[in-house]
Amino acid sequence: MQWNSLAEFFSMGGYAFYVWGSFGVTALALLVEPLLVKQRQSQAVRAIRREKAASRHAP
Repeated sequence: MQWNSLAEFFSMGGYAFYVWGSFGVTALALLVEPLLVKQRQSQAVRAIRREKAASRHAP
């Protein structure tokens, strides 16, 4: 596809909302997912440490 102007490029042949919306959602997911993975990993490590500490103090 060839665009004659920057405005035509950003309108994406009338599909701008779908194209740029999809791009935005994907970019957001790619940014947020590593943060969520790190948070879940930290929670898992804390839970394991708590279980380990509790098992040491259990009779």
